[in-house]
Amino acid sequence: MTTTAPVLNSRVVGLAHYAARGVLEKVLARHGLTFQQSLALRAVAGSDEPLDREALVDQVVDSLKAEKAEIRAVVEELVAARLLEADPTRPSRLRITEAGQEAHSRSVAETAPVSARIYADIPAEELAAAGRTLALITERANAELAAMK
Repeated sequence: MTTTAPVLNSRVVGLAHYAARGVLEKVLARHGLTFQQSLALRAVAGSDEPLDREALVDQVVDSLKAEKAEIRAVVEELVAARLLEADPTRPSRLRITEAGQEAHSRSVAETAPVSARIYADIPAEELAAAGRTLALITERANAELAAMK
């Protein structure tokens, strides 16, 4: 019996997304983080300077297509857990704490070998083509969402 590759569509993209997210969520849970928290933590960890709280919320909302109130609550959870803190010189900005950096670094380090196994042996040309296609799908879907507002 031969199996043909599925045609790329929203179901195929969704199945891949949720499979990969499921793996990530298992890793994050071991570090006491949710998927949403990890995105906010990653944004602050990757910034050279503290991030404006509302800009952080907007960035995560844009990534997840979530409600602002939900993501504001996520950011407050990170502050309450002392993984993020207000910048003393500009309290409207948030910076990562040492504990936040450790949690972020540990989860990234644990995820890296799993990701390497998932993507192993996929030719670079195929990964590049998939990346271009998914970027175009994302762009078009974002345009559709913007038109629906």
